[in-house]
Amino acid sequence: MIGPVGSSNDGDSVNRGGQPQSGKPEREAGGGILMGRPFGVPVYVAPSWFLVAALITWVFGGQLDHVLPGLGAARYLVSLFFAVAFYASVLVHELAHTVAALRFKLPVRRIQLQFFGGVSEIERETESPGREFVLAFVGPLLSLFLSGVFYLGMRGVSPGTVPGVLLAGLMISNLIVAVFNLLPGLPLDGGRMLRAVVWKISGKPMTGTIAAAWTGRALAVAVLIGLPMLSYTGAISDTAASSGADSLTDALLAAILAAIIWTGAGSSLRMARLRERLPELRARTLTRRAVPVTPDTPLAEALRRANEAGARALVVVDSRGNATGLVREAAIVTVPEHRRPWVAVSGLTQDLRPGMRVSAELAGEELLESLRSSPATEYLVVEPTGEIYGVLATSDVERAFLQAMGTAPTGR
Repeated sequence: MIGPVGSSNDGDSVNRGGQPQSGKPEREAGGGILMGRPFGVPVYVAPSWFLVAALITWVFGGQLDHVLPGLGAARYLVSLFFAVAFYASVLVHELAHTVAALRFKLPVRRIQLQFFGGVSEIERETESPGREFVLAFVGPLLSLFLSGVFYLGMRGVSPGTVPGVLLAGLMISNLIVAVFNLLPGLPLDGGRMLRAVVWKISGKPMTGTIAAAWTGRALAVAVLIGLPMLSYTGAISDTAASSGADSLTDALLAAILAAIIWTGAGSSLRMARLRERLPELRARTLTRRAVPVTPDTPLAEALRRANEAGARALVVVDSRGNATGLVREAAIVTVPEHRRPWVAVSGLTQDLRPGMRVSAELAGEELLESLRSSPATEYLVVEPTGEIYGVLATSDVERAFLQAMGTAPTGR
């Protein structure tokens, strides 16, 4: 399943470092345990995976007691192997999305294995409906391919053996993953395929998103109602106690699945609405007017000049007028007013580092990506000619971003 990352989704705290400093597995906030970096993309296992692995081990182990009664307690080791192999198949599914995204020059933030499968977090949308369709389809296609591989492997071993049962389970589970992900509703891969088709027909990506998101919500309702009904119908011949327990379990599973699909569809719709508003975030319109001052200028004098010019920022320049640093707003407020005539701005200056100069022409996701790549509280904004335009404060960008989120309509 593909999970496009919004412009500030999860704070975009991407771990771009190398190996962890200690021998312990590297962790990311909200990501889980880092397991590796295939194709340069970090793969995290969320804590919820261990819960579902234990659940699969317990449930599959109970089924093995009927299929392979001679195993005894060893059936749970076989079940644990199945759980790990199944999620390895899910990882291959997500890697298919990742490889396709990288081929399309789309950055992938991470892959995360979690309770209900996995997600490839791609940081930008595709530029065409054709690429969108391909990017979504490769995951289920590879799951179908794996299902076929396991089927052929199952034909090559004796039925009723441990390898035969494992291969049959992996064949069926990968087939279920493929079919489930092909359902036409966001946030599933089939929903992105539907979005691509509607986008191609209408010429508008937002129209495709709205159609796929509402189809996803309808799918969530269908899962919530239909799965327990199928369970009840199929359990009529079972004992009353068994039927009641199975029905309760399936109802709980249906509720969780429906909630995930519903919230995922809503999130996809909100992010699409937000992306429509992102072009309104322009460096030129968010930049504060600034006045140049030399390093030895007293803070009180610098603030007087700024007030006279109607400016809200101070840029420190050398004798040639070249910008060398920014006077930090947070540092100014810490200086009492009676001391400001005696404090030079040099003591409150943040030297300009690589990445702290941004073009006044930047806007939308390009602007946010530039700020993410070089975190700072203030940035020097320059014209394409290199002239100083002003100072861009991160707080102003965050405020404008939140306003865009709050004013973006939520689809009806």
